[in-house]
Amino acid sequence: MTSDKHYECSVTVRTEFLPDQSDLQAGRYAFSYHITITNTGTLAAQLISRHWVITDAEQKVQEVRGFGVVGEQPLLQPSATFEYASGTVLTTTVGTMHGTYQFTAVDGTQFDVPIPSFTLSMPRVLH
Repeated sequence: MTSDKHYECSVTVRTEFLPDQSDLQAGRYAFSYHITITNTGTLAAQLISRHWVITDAEQKVQEVRGFGVVGEQPLLQPSATFEYASGTVLTTTVGTMHGTYQFTAVDGTQFDVPIPSFTLSMPRVLH
């Protein structure tokens, strides 16, 4: 990983509880997350893969790795933004997610972009 300004992206996240896809009696809590990735570096870079760490309120950890996001491996030019939405299901009313995106810049340099930790919470559970 490098700290060179050529290889930088920012990540912002917005989450939402999905009551229509949840089953509270069965302990199934569905959430969506909306991601915005902006290439803040000076070189174009392609998102190659992702690694998520999902932790529920009982500290049960689930790791997810895969190519691209939502079936795409977007190439982001400098200052360009890519947005997508996805989701996850927890067995508790609250959990967290964080991870990394793996990118390859047009000059062949590979670098990781951290996905900051965010909370998934059913409404009125956290104060």
